[in-house]
Amino acid sequence: MLFTLKEMVRWMRMTGFELWLHMISVFIFSIIAVLKYEDIITQSWWIMFIPLFACDGLNAYFCVIVFIRMCHEGDRRIGALRLLNSIMSIMLLTVFKYLLCRKLNDQESLAPSEVMAPLFILLQIVMIRACKLH
Repeated sequence: MLFTLKEMVRWMRMTGFELWLHMISVFIFSIIAVLKYEDIITQSWWIMFIPLFACDGLNAYFCVIVFIRMCHEGDRRIGALRLLNSIMSIMLLTVFKYLLCRKLNDQESLAPSEVMAPLFILLQIVMIRACKLH
C-alpha cells in the first residue's frame, strides 16, 4: 500500500518540499554508500553522511523561515508548535545519523538498539499522530 502525498504531509507534518529534500538526500547518500561499499571511495563515513546532515540543516533552516513568516502573519502559537514539532523530528533523525556514523566508523561499541532508539521514538510519535488524525 502506497501513501499519497497528502497523507505523508499530514502524518509527518512536513511540507512537500521538505519530503522532497529528504528523498533527494537519501538518493545521493545511497549512491555514495554503494560506492563506499564497493571500495571505489575510501573516505570515512563522516564524509559519506554529508548529504544527510546537509539535508537536516536545510530542513531546520526552512522550518525557521516558516516560523518567522507565521509570526509575521500573526499565527505565533501555530508557528511555535510547528517549529517545535519539526525541530524535534529533525533532532531525532540527526541523532540517529550521528550514532550510526559513529557505529560505522568503529569509534564506539554501540548496540544496534542504541543506534535505533531515536528512530523508535520518532516512529511512536508518527503512530500517535496517525491515530489522532483518524
